[in-house]
Parts: sequence; C-alpha cells; structure tokens
Amino acid sequence: MIYSFKGHIPVIHESSFVHPLAAVTGNVIIGKNCYIGPGAAIRGDWGEIILEDGVNVQENCTVHMFPGKSIVLNESAHVGHGAIIHGANLGKNCLIGMNSVIMDDAEIGDECIVGAMSFVKAETKFPKRKLIVGNPAKAIKDISDEMIAWKTAGTQLYQQLPTDCHESLREVEPLREIPKNRPVQEDFYKTLEEFRKK
Repeated sequence: MIYSFKGHIPVIHESSFVHPLAAVTGNVIIGKNCYIGPGAAIRGDWGEIILEDGVNVQENCTVHMFPGKSIVLNESAHVGHGAIIHGANLGKNCLIGMNSVIMDDAEIGDECIVGAMSFVKAETKFPKRKLIVGNPAKAIKDISDEMIAWKTAGTQLYQQLPTDCHESLREVEPLREIPKNRPVQEDFYKTLEEFRKK
C-alpha cells in the first residue's frame, strides 16, 4: 500500500516493485529496479527516505528515522529479511543481514556486509568493504573480492525480481492437490559456503 502523509506522496519509479502487503508512507523516493517485499514498512512520515537504483528491502523490514532526518540507502544496497534501518545511511552495494538493526546516524560503508542479527549502535561509522558482526557490531575483517562478487550476484537476482513480479505475480486461489507436472525450480544461486567450494 502506498500512502500520502502531510502532503508528501511517495515517488516510485515504474520499474520498481512494491508488494501490495508492504507499506510505503510519505516522503519516500524509490529509484529504478528496486524490490520492496511483503510486510516491509518504509515510513517517511517524519523525514525523507531515499532508495537509490537497485535497492531491495525484503520481507518484514522497517525503514524509519527521527523527525527531520534524511537517510539514503545507496545504489544496490541489500536489506535482508526482518532487518531494521532506523535513521542510518547505507553505502553502495552493501548487505544488511537478516534481523540486523542499524541505528540512528550510523553509516555503513560501500560494499560492507553486516552479518545476520548484528546490532550497529547509533553514530557508528564503518569504512568500505568491512565484514561487520555482533552485538554491538564490530568490523572483524575486510571483504574479499570473492565475497563481494557473491553478494553482487545475489543482489542482481533482486534487481531482476521487480520485472518478474510485474510480469507474473498474481493473486490466485490455491490448488487443492499437487499437480503431476509441477515445475521444478532451478538451483542457480549458492550460499556463500557452497560458492566457496566451487
């Protein structure tokens, strides 16, 4: 659902996809080829939220801030299931792991990876290409070319997803039994550990 708030109407590029069960409110700008999953809440009621091209905000994420703030999720930022971004800025091509929390005025550098369930304290700043984990989160090592190649390939899947959703996602009645010709889904993207073993 898309909501205006105090005269602010979200601006969403036509190539992006916002799931009908997501809520985008107020002063929000969403660039090209972005994916917003069901249950996501992007609340630009008290400040401005900018999602640059190729960003994905997955299921049950929250993006919000304190009044008067402006935050940017830079190009190809990848926000995993259930994460919370509250008043923080995300660098280009970074990955925020599932159920992580990134607090106010924190800055995640370009091509950083924040591990699942990490807590980044307010005003914490990480330079580019760091692996960030823990509670409170700390940078534990540099991101390798191999890791960023894996991350980038995963984000490209989400950048294709808006087109796929526009073309084929439909509300339907469920089948009552499994059809004999049920299609098999392709195994085309590996976990990081599987990727490393190739």
